Amino acid sequence: MNIMLFHSTYGLRPAVEAAADRLRGAGHEVWTPDLFEGRTFDTVEEGMAHRDEVGKDELLKRAVLAAAPYSDRGLVYAGFSFGAATAQTLALGDAKAKGLLLLHGTSDLAANATVDELPVQLHVAEPDPYETDDWLTAWYLQMGRAGADVEVYRYAGAGHLYTDPELPDYDEEAAEATWRVALGFLDSL
Repeated sequence: MNIMLFHSTYGLRPAVEAAADRLRGAGHEVWTPDLFEGRTFDTVEEGMAHRDEVGKDELLKRAVLAAAPYSDRGLVYAGFSFGAATAQTLALGDAKAKGLLLLHGTSDLAANATVDELPVQLHVAEPDPYETDDWLTAWYLQMGRAGADVEVYRYAGAGHLYTDPELPDYDEEAAEATWRVALGFLDSL
């Protein structure tokens, strides 16, 4: 698969490159665009402040420009937290998208969003401060109405960005389970 992997609000840190290397090791071609143009952050609050300063429209433009040269190949869009929200937006707007892999995050859906049985897999902590149960239920129903084929995996007791070994949220058992299931998902596409 051709995978466009977007970083979280922490920026393009080593954990994102390690995830891309893991995917490459499984035979996938992976791109990791740097939407923050070299900036990385030590806290989620600093990253969110930068995200807000740059602006949603500019970041989405950067993501579209990063994906555009490869979209004819049929991309799987993937991302971590903020990057997952970005990936979701692009996948729902790309008729050639092959799949959507969401790690630690989702995004709003346009009321008129439609896809043709787009395979979607979400991995998220339970509970997650950014992805509440009510939000996830509504998101799941909206994705289904839009035509997506959605699988949701919850990891009890894990922190929000539990796949990143450099962060306090890291949960090795949940991270390894996530990668095992996600690699199976990618192989099925």
